[in-house]
Amino acid sequence: MIRTNGGASLLSLDAVVIDTETTGLDPRKARMVELAGVRLSAGKLAADVSFRQLLRPAGETIPAEATRIHGIDDAAVAAAPVFADVWPSFDAFVDGSLVIGHTVGFDLAMLKRECDLADLPWSRPRTLDTRLLAEIVAPELAGYTLEKLTGWLGIEASERHTALGDAITTARLFLALVPKLRERGIRTVAEAERACRALTAVLDDQVRSGWIEAVEATACVDTEQTLKRFDSYPFRHRIRGIMRTPVIFVSPDTRVGEALVRMTDEKISAVYVHGPQAEPEIKAADAGIVTERDVLRALARDGAPALRQPVAEIMSRPLAAVPADAFVYRAIGRMYRLKTRHLGVVDEEGCVIGALSARDLLRLRAGDAISLGDEIDEATDAHALSAAWAQLPRVAQMLLAEGLSGRDIAEVISRELGALSRQAAVIAERIMRENGRGEPPCDYALLVLGSAGRGESLLAMDQDNALIFAQGEPDGEEDRWFAALGAHVADILHEVGVPYCRGGVMAKNPSWRGSVATWRDRIDKWITRSRPADLLSVDIFFDLRAVHGNGGLAVSVRQAAFAAAEGQVAFAKLLVENVSAPPSLKFFGGIRTVAGRIDLKAAGLFGLISWVRAMAIRYHVMERSTSARLAGVKAKVRASESDLDALGEAQGVFLDLILSQQLEDIAHGIQPSNAVAVKRLSARDLDRLRAALAAVSTIDELGRDLLFKN
Repeated sequence: MIRTNGGASLLSLDAVVIDTETTGLDPRKARMVELAGVRLSAGKLAADVSFRQLLRPAGETIPAEATRIHGIDDAAVAAAPVFADVWPSFDAFVDGSLVIGHTVGFDLAMLKRECDLADLPWSRPRTLDTRLLAEIVAPELAGYTLEKLTGWLGIEASERHTALGDAITTARLFLALVPKLRERGIRTVAEAERACRALTAVLDDQVRSGWIEAVEATACVDTEQTLKRFDSYPFRHRIRGIMRTPVIFVSPDTRVGEALVRMTDEKISAVYVHGPQAEPEIKAADAGIVTERDVLRALARDGAPALRQPVAEIMSRPLAAVPADAFVYRAIGRMYRLKTRHLGVVDEEGCVIGALSARDLLRLRAGDAISLGDEIDEATDAHALSAAWAQLPRVAQMLLAEGLSGRDIAEVISRELGALSRQAAVIAERIMRENGRGEPPCDYALLVLGSAGRGESLLAMDQDNALIFAQGEPDGEEDRWFAALGAHVADILHEVGVPYCRGGVMAKNPSWRGSVATWRDRIDKWITRSRPADLLSVDIFFDLRAVHGNGGLAVSVRQAAFAAAEGQVAFAKLLVENVSAPPSLKFFGGIRTVAGRIDLKAAGLFGLISWVRAMAIRYHVMERSTSARLAGVKAKVRASESDLDALGEAQGVFLDLILSQQLEDIAHGIQPSNAVAVKRLSARDLDRLRAALAAVSTIDELGRDLLFKN
């Protein structure tokens, strides 16, 4: 039996919606006369996949008052099967899925009673109740019957008081409640369960009426499935480390026979084909590939004359590629999806710098988690994106169980957040075309900023993104097009599970999009301004990473920003003017907490990252990650290596503890945050935390010394 993951997104939920019609309202005495269900697939009603069956309550008659409600009398069910004959097919229809119903506790009680009467085994499915969910989003309503809720939400009711009609209506009701739950920060099954369990008065009334509780008493933690072991190598290593160089290119007019000789001489199974001009930097979009299999197919089709054809006639184009800094699991997933054995490897600007074949990956295996990346890349709408994104906590849990550090897992999360943003842009472009807005008016790049750019995102994230486009004035034609695109991207990400940035750092806002010229002017003004208030959120721009479009635009602007800020002590000082680490350690080693938790972002990470970023800007260290920046600063200035190493260790401790807490909270329906419960920490982790907090307590003094020394 499959148990639905508590981290599953409500937006893209796979579930079965059920309803029953009975001889009465007391499940301790009533019998079932109709049973029905419909399926939700990836958060959409699969209206053509349903179950409906009349049932004969053997040995009992249907009361007239019940018939007046649902229209089912003894004659209607005289030839119908009994429940015991129907149960196996209905159980197969549900197949371990999450079950949704309106006042589902009644339906569960009826199913259990019928199974007990027929001496059939019954186990409680994981459930959600639309009646409870409606009270969560609208506690002010006078009632929560299907009639009242469909009227409130303007939902079409189907064949009221038939089991199938009410199941369809309940499914529509659930889908209408999902965005309203999202507005209240409820996005997953576990979060919905937790919110429902808080309605204790309603649940108590239902239990007193003989119903089964509409939600399980405790959160279901999918430990067995989550901790399934798999090879973590592809999540630890990047493609740059296993790609082959140099890349073997041939011209489009090279004969197939010559290309085959080249493959034999180089002991490779494919050659890449450049465009008409063999430029020093060849973009994947302009390149092609010819493999041994392509040659064999040509020979089978045309015989020996195929060897005299130019490779341009048999090559595949454009070249499928992966970024050099992506993790290996990305390449495995992409090869599987594209059914190919070869990929190009590209740098930030999309230029081919390496080659990768299935042979290179032959010894590398991983579990189902490998599919996460390409499921994101294949998604065609927010529902599919949400289904893929909801796997992320489970992948993080598996990686943690395999012994990866919080820093390692943060890099995986960040890469997938970048992929999610990229696919949101792809979907947004399609929406723009469908709305008659056409193609992008010029080249552009979508950027992720802050922790996503640094590779340090964990599971409590919001949006930090920006847009750079090739040309156009503020509020000009190009800018307005990209404003609309940015709005679509923000809405898609918010719907999928990455909330709007509370600070407004999103490409839909004018301050976070602009042409190359606009960004260069903006950077110049940042560096010459003299008030900290003018520089709110500016620092995270220096973490930028392009995730979609023309990466060269992002590279040029980032290089210009670092060049302009190099040695600008006043600018660096302003970036950390109001940044400090609050005192978190008490006398005798106690830790200051609020409600038993310490916010490790506020207590340590924020100040540490801000000061290290400012040092990197000051000394022109263009690395993105905090650990790499620390190494770069250490190589450029005279400082206590032990102090800088302690900061790196502290960041690792904070990431480890926050991630572990987030995964535990997610499993129990608590929204992930950066606050860690101190009492749950082992003695070893408490010692690590004290050392980390002690290390960052001196960040102000150490940072000022390094920033302002000549």
